[in-house]
Amino acid sequence: MTIRVLVADDQEMIRTGLRMILDAQPGIEVVGEAPDGRIAIRLARELRPDVCLFDIRMPDVDGLEATRVLAGPGVEDPMAVVVITTFDLDEYVHGALKAGARGFLLKDAGPELLTQAVHAAANGEALIAPNVTVRLLSAFAAARPSRPPLQPLDPLTAREEEVLLTVARGLTNVEIAAELYISLSTVKTHLQSLMAKLGARNRVEMAMWAYETGRVPT
Repeated sequence: MTIRVLVADDQEMIRTGLRMILDAQPGIEVVGEAPDGRIAIRLARELRPDVCLFDIRMPDVDGLEATRVLAGPGVEDPMAVVVITTFDLDEYVHGALKAGARGFLLKDAGPELLTQAVHAAANGEALIAPNVTVRLLSAFAAARPSRPPLQPLDPLTAREEEVLLTVARGLTNVEIAAELYISLSTVKTHLQSLMAKLGARNRVEMAMWAYETGRVPT
């Protein structure tokens, strides 16, 4: 199946470049472009793309707000959003993921990483640019709330704890299966159970819970 992508960036040159890169990839098609967040929200609702690729700094409505509207807490049918930006700032990373984004990339990430992020988001996974991952751990640790996050009514099993840590490290389903010596279907079963227990809608929220509860050493 073809992954349908909506691109939003206030610079036409950037939008054109992203479209050219993505349209050149097999199984990916850019179905719409938007110069700001307000138009991006409207097009996303009209086109229902598989993945939204949003710049952070846009006029009128920025990428963080557009992400929050389409994928944030309380959204019944959240869309898959990947945030892409020129600015490698911790508050942007944390803000994007809190808003519901499934990925965070810098614009110099290159075609291969961009393609991987689109595929990951479409598959319900998450990809964060490797050059911000280490700092991201520290950002989450520093941003832990004064009150500890809610604990699940049903405690996590030992295997679920293992799977949660691999998710927090950014591993894909295939990599988790290889590392824990379990089948791909078993990985998916554990992920579904974790999301249900934690009230998480995607892998990023699962990882954030792991960071915020101190399960990931920093």
